[in-house]
Amino acid sequence: MRTFKALLFAGLLGTAALAQAAPATYRLDPHHTMVLFSWGHFGFSHPTAELGLGQGTLVFDPNHPEQASVEVTLPMAGLDTHVPALDEHLAKPDFFDAAKYPLVTYKSTRVEVLGKDHFRITGNLTVHGVTRPVVLEATLNRIGKHPMTGKPSIGFDASGTLKRSDFGVGAHAPSVSDEISLHITTEGSVGG
Repeated sequence: MRTFKALLFAGLLGTAALAQAAPATYRLDPHHTMVLFSWGHFGFSHPTAELGLGQGTLVFDPNHPEQASVEVTLPMAGLDTHVPALDEHLAKPDFFDAAKYPLVTYKSTRVEVLGKDHFRITGNLTVHGVTRPVVLEATLNRIGKHPMTGKPSIGFDASGTLKRSDFGVGAHAPSVSDEISLHITTEGSVGG
């Protein structure tokens, strides 16, 4: 009987260890996610705009971060340049054509570990109906129990660049820069 109990206990410990080592799926929080992009404006300034998060999931295992994946959907309706007339203009067919292409999506295809808490994420970005690879440099800010919700949570920052002309949105380049700088900050939790 003692041997059976010892085996049962060892089995339960093994199951618990496997459960802890399994990758977790985090639902990204739209209230704590900012997808910012900036561009050069005739060499005078670098305006910044935001695309609000629609949905996003991140699968992450700290023991195997190279197996991580991220997928997000950003509705064009969430575009905010802080200039309503510019928001309206960018939604028109000569830029994003938001009525025809209402969503921007990103889906990772590869994650490389660059060092402790630093990663290179390659993924497919779809804007204006065009899909191109975009690379992001990401930093894990924190992983653990959220002090307000008590849920397992995670937070990242990421940055990268792209050429808007690659996506068919190259109007007024090069006076308005073709290169766009991206900065993303996000947090999510298991179970949303």
